[in-house]
Amino acid sequence: MNGEIKPDKIVDARNVLCPGPFWELVKAYRYSNPREVISVYSSDDYDSETRTDAPIWIEKTGNRLIGIVDHEGFYEIIMEKMRGKMPSS
Repeated sequence: MNGEIKPDKIVDARNVLCPGPFWELVKAYRYSNPREVISVYSSDDYDSETRTDAPIWIEKTGNRLIGIVDHEGFYEIIMEKMRGKMPSS
């Protein structure tokens, strides 16, 4: 993955216990438009499951996993919303 991808939304859930980071990703997804890129930060200290569960959910819902990036002290899951309705105001 290159550094050119800039997320439209960043969810910082590094200090949130499992399954919180996963549900924060789902919430950001619900309020995003198709083609928006969403990034969620989490850490293995609080939540190692989102690293496994999020890619499965992203694929199952017809969206695109851009990548999982390890940073110092946390990881980042980056997805692109490929489908769905525009959020209502």
